[in-house]
Amino acid sequence: MTAHRTDANAPRERRAGGGLWGPVLANLGLGVPASVPLYLAWWLLTEYVPMDCGSVEDLARPGLANCNHTTLDHAFPVMLLLAVTGVFVLASVVVIDVVLPLRRGRRPAAWLGAAALIPVPFAVCLLLA
Repeated sequence: MTAHRTDANAPRERRAGGGLWGPVLANLGLGVPASVPLYLAWWLLTEYVPMDCGSVEDLARPGLANCNHTTLDHAFPVMLLLAVTGVFVLASVVVIDVVLPLRRGRRPAAWLGAAALIPVPFAVCLLLA
């Protein structure tokens, strides 16, 4: 009795170039922690930048229509947190999208192209809120 190997039982061959599922899922996964600096940047652009005042000293000026003391108080910690989390996320993107593919002998073009999907989780959360 001889056993015949069929295609279903044959070991799967890996494609030399790899698929797109790896880069897409990895970058969507990176988008979850990247939501923190993206939200902080969104807050700065929508709350802090449109204000008429830039510091507490500006509160004494007459004719200010759009100046919120609470937003002024929160601006510096938000900027600091944005810098810290932004550096962490940027370093993660460089490692996952550039260093690891190059280390495995792959071209990082597909990984860098899929990096455009990083803001998708933040955009979905923003649309659902």
